Amino acid sequence: MQRALALLILAAPALAGCGQSGEVAPEATEVPASFASGAAATNMVESDYGTPIKDRVATIGLLNKRNNLSTDLVMKTGESRRIGNVIIKLANCEKTLPWEDPPEVGAFTQVWVEERASTDKPLAWHKVFSGWLFKNSPSANVVEHPVYDVWVKDCAMKFPGEEEDPAAFASSSSAAKPAGKPSTAASSAPADAAPAPAPAAAAAPAPPAE
Repeated sequence: MQRALALLILAAPALAGCGQSGEVAPEATEVPASFASGAAATNMVESDYGTPIKDRVATIGLLNKRNNLSTDLVMKTGESRRIGNVIIKLANCEKTLPWEDPPEVGAFTQVWVEERASTDKPLAWHKVFSGWLFKNSPSANVVEHPVYDVWVKDCAMKFPGEEEDPAAFASSSSAAKPAGKPSTAASSAPADAAPAPAPAAAAAPAPPAE
């Protein structure tokens, strides 16, 4: 497990994005310019394997614990999303190599919530999380907020040698194939040749004499 988690801890830029959930798709609002164009928290480090960071797409789950409604945010790396008073930005996502065990998926995210520090304070944006979230080890890093929960669900990326459509590839490669070579006699027989007569039935033995 430690090895799988270590593979996912890569340097990543600052995040800012948003999400809120509901039975009806929530209406997105404009991301403040200070969040959308914020400086990177760290530099992204490209891996020697897999999809380039700029082409990866993560699915981030967001839960509003007040009404128990959730939504999925499909985000490109570097993208900021805002819905209501939540902003989320995805810096990077990563997953373990296909032969690594146990498998793990992670996403470097930052979360801001617009709220009041106290009842007599004005609304202001507060950063509530910055770091890696792990799908199979959610307790390794948790977004601690009384209203919102954020977690990673998937990272769309591929490694060298992986098929575009693994299911179709597996189906075609596992299909039964005829073995051996066709018979020369069978292949050279004329199409209109009459079939050979069936062998005569063996005569029944005579009953024993009384």
